[in-house]
Amino acid sequence: MSGLADLRFERLGVRWDGDLIWVTLSDPERANALSPAMIVELTELYRRNLREEGIRAVLLAGAGKNFSAGADLEHLRSLRDAGEEENLRDSMRLKNLFDAVLRQDALTIALVHGACVAGGCGLATAHDFVVAAEDARFLYSEVRIGFVAALVATYLPLRLRGSDIRELLLFPRFIDAPRALEIGLANRVVPAADLTAVGEALAAEILETGSSESIARTKKLLLDVLGKPLPEALDHAARVNAASRATADCKHGIATFLETKKPPVWREKRPGTSEPS
Repeated sequence: MSGLADLRFERLGVRWDGDLIWVTLSDPERANALSPAMIVELTELYRRNLREEGIRAVLLAGAGKNFSAGADLEHLRSLRDAGEEENLRDSMRLKNLFDAVLRQDALTIALVHGACVAGGCGLATAHDFVVAAEDARFLYSEVRIGFVAALVATYLPLRLRGSDIRELLLFPRFIDAPRALEIGLANRVVPAADLTAVGEALAAEILETGSSESIARTKKLLLDVLGKPLPEALDHAARVNAASRATADCKHGIATFLETKKPPVWREKRPGTSEPS
């Protein structure tokens, strides 16, 4: 945990509690817009091997009235006259962030309230689970200003059916939390006052009932087989299946079940904690 204790961020609030790390987008005056500096800090954090540092789940929230309004307006102005290489560097920064979130071995949960727009929506929905407050509103607004939501299109198929992806990206309108839940963009909808508690309870339940090693391997598998031809995907899945049997968690799980006829409890229940700072 010493490595985490040394982390210093200007645009993120970060604290850890046992095997949980709480991350807060902390630029409420600009609705937590994804400035280049914030993107760099988020990428640095999510690229860490958090499981090796004792972290089993990351919970991301936004300070202020909104989760994230998407791109930073000042940065957008700077892109008006940018050349091809500069635009590609900027796009690669966002790609690296989404890749870091998607590839993070620890469980990831986004706690969304208020507006969740464009890149901010992409950030939230790159997480394993999205818990939405009743006031949450989601929007991929890119085509409204001539952009293409290219990066999110690569992983939205993990959440949504094709017709809903097309509607969200081609005919962008705010969708409310109940609709987000209906189509799979959100996993839970709760009163705003309960957002933190429900997010923590969800993490606890998942971590108690599932092996973190298995969760990490399953997360990677879902990404690795996405879009592959079926024979190739099945061959890869068979190798993952075989490799998982050699892990300490699998051996422990089998031994426990044979002895008790119950799966292991993978994390002891703990009392609740305070809201993220």
